[in-house]
Amino acid sequence: MAKKKRSALKRIRQTRRRTTIKTLAKSSARTAAKAARDGTGDIAEAVRRAASALDKAAKRGAIHKNAARRTKSRLMKKAAKKS
Repeated sequence: MAKKKRSALKRIRQTRRRTTIKTLAKSSARTAAKAARDGTGDIAEAVRRAASALDKAAKRGAIHKNAARRTKSRLMKKAAKKS
């Protein structure tokens, strides 16, 4: 079996790090959105937190920017109905 090149090893490290960062961003965005949807406390604060998490995830490339906008829009519509 051939030895892996240094550049290949670097790409593996980069991919592993990037995957971890994107997974964490996506997970936190989904958790915040769920809390805003199902929340019983301060809905406006939960929606604000979810919007921030979704924007950060979109900025990092974990989710598409239009998906983030769509989710934020749906959360805000639901929050407006509740209040």
